[in-house]
Amino acid sequence: MNTTHQRNMRVDRIKTRKGSKTNQTVADAMMDIYMLKKPLVQQLKRHNAFHLFDDETPVEKFGEKYDASLFLFGSSSKKRPNSLIFGRTHDGHILDMAELSIVKFKASKDFETPKTMVGLKPCISLEGPEFESDPSMKRIGNLLVDFFKGPTVEMVRLQGLELLISFTAKENMIYMRVYRVLLMKSATNVPRVELLEMGPSIDFKVDRTKLASDDLFKAACKKPKALMAKRRKNMSEDVFGNQLARVHIGKQNTDAIQTRYEVSIYFVYDTEQGMEE
Repeated sequence: MNTTHQRNMRVDRIKTRKGSKTNQTVADAMMDIYMLKKPLVQQLKRHNAFHLFDDETPVEKFGEKYDASLFLFGSSSKKRPNSLIFGRTHDGHILDMAELSIVKFKASKDFETPKTMVGLKPCISLEGPEFESDPSMKRIGNLLVDFFKGPTVEMVRLQGLELLISFTAKENMIYMRVYRVLLMKSATNVPRVELLEMGPSIDFKVDRTKLASDDLFKAACKKPKALMAKRRKNMSEDVFGNQLARVHIGKQNTDAIQTRYEVSIYFVYDTEQGMEE
């Protein structure tokens, strides 16, 4: 008999729960991803026999219930062992899904590197020509960035860049590595950067995908007019985000301005007392 243990995880600002009944490799991988996403994540305890590539309705209902647009679904079966499905929704419907099978896994607890604080906004790196040349892999890379990018912030301290999540694509594989960033002293004002791997370390094999059409994806990426900043006349922004303004003033009347300034110094010489001013 082919048994399948499954559980799913929603990503948003919601409460957290811990599940227990699942394949150990999938459970450990999901727990490490859960810690990377905390506190913007809820882990649902009840395991569900969903087949997302056959029926998307259940996960869409969960997304609406928990007001979450991103999800991670873990499953393990004889036919598809150690699988994680990363997905996102748009307007209440599935936009993109990618099933990644775990080929090799090393949990973060197996690394001796001290862990970073919870809730840090990570730096994300996509490496490999496949993320540029392969349309499907390019969309998967965009999905992973959307999943792991964390909250949107206006400013980040240099000392706050402590976490790096790297994805390297090679052929049909995606290698996920997580590093702690250390800023060391150097002879210049620019610190010396060192990377210490802190886990998890996961080698994924890309299995099934269900990606939105280019038109639908373009519509999903379109920013609502209500959120778009109104363009202000004579205002611009440089590459560093500084706002620059051009001010136009009328002709100034310079006729009444006193521009002449004289200083006269007289010296009176007295042969007996010396020089007096």
